[in-house]
Amino acid sequence: MLKFDEFNELIKDFGSIADFLIIYIEEAHAVDGWAFKNNVVIKNHRSLEDRKIAAQFLQKNNPLCPVVLDTMENLSSSKYAALPERLYLLQGGKVIYKGGFGPWNYHPQEIRAILEKLK
Repeated sequence: MLKFDEFNELIKDFGSIADFLIIYIEEAHAVDGWAFKNNVVIKNHRSLEDRKIAAQFLQKNNPLCPVVLDTMENLSSSKYAALPERLYLLQGGKVIYKGGFGPWNYHPQEIRAILEKLK
């Protein structure tokens, strides 16, 4: 997550009124796929164990919310069009905010503005 610190700030500021969750999905820039130079070396996940190992890189950033794994069928990624990363805000089981595709259209400040209004 490009703006991981900003995301953690949201959790600090709004954890009392909102539940936060990171769903670790399929790898967008796997070294054995479409990779960036100087990126973390993560291969495409071939098993849930591979995905779990890859998620440990994220855990090193100390997320302030639970991190769960998407299924190997990529159900969450598919349902929410989340690849490579995306922010959603749900209320009462309904999507009230659907962010743009990350990392360039990943804007935690938009979530902040909505949560400020819900305080």
